[in-house]
Amino acid sequence: MNLFSQLPSAWQLALPELATDAKFAALGEFLAQETASQLVYPPVAQWFSALETLAPSAVKIVILGQDPYHGAGEAHGLAFSVPHGVKVPPSLRNIWQELARDLGLTPPQHGNLTGWAAQGVLLLNTALTVRADCAGSHSKQGWDVLTNAIIRYLARQRQQLVFVLWGSHAHKRAALIDASQHCVLQSVHPSPLSAYRGFLGCGHFSQANRYLLETGQTPIDWAQA
Repeated sequence: MNLFSQLPSAWQLALPELATDAKFAALGEFLAQETASQLVYPPVAQWFSALETLAPSAVKIVILGQDPYHGAGEAHGLAFSVPHGVKVPPSLRNIWQELARDLGLTPPQHGNLTGWAAQGVLLLNTALTVRADCAGSHSKQGWDVLTNAIIRYLARQRQQLVFVLWGSHAHKRAALIDASQHCVLQSVHPSPLSAYRGFLGCGHFSQANRYLLETGQTPIDWAQA
């Protein structure tokens, strides 16, 4: 399975080194075997949905999570998002709770975050696939080659972006970002296991918009999920 050929063209141009990266090629071989014998989420056609939504030049904010939801019908290629009609997962319920506390917004009745993506929010997980009902199962299979390359490219080639790092997997990527050139916001993951230890009350939505305004950029309408 040639993963590089499946990347949107704008990202192929941004990350040409991945075409010959042995570890990225090995990830493709692993996923070819995994999809042949296991149920993998999201569906193959949605693995790169976040990148298909936003070219590198259109990104304003990167929200970095861990790996996709591992329940049936939940993951569709955007971190923390679920398709319309799917019950809002616990992590996203905590995101809605913080959004309401931080900005006084009434959260939508759904969990589809394509409205954020359309405004320049790259909803990226550190691993883009997962075996069904097995959280973290693909997190050490090589997806970091791609996701680190994305973060590194944006941090070096773009200016005044907001990087929102939720959870320990995301925190490890802070070293790839020059905080003097960008706004870096970190907290624990919004999972029910950790949200009470700092996610709830973090104020990241208002802080991100404040930075965008201070740097002459259009803020995100977080109510338009």
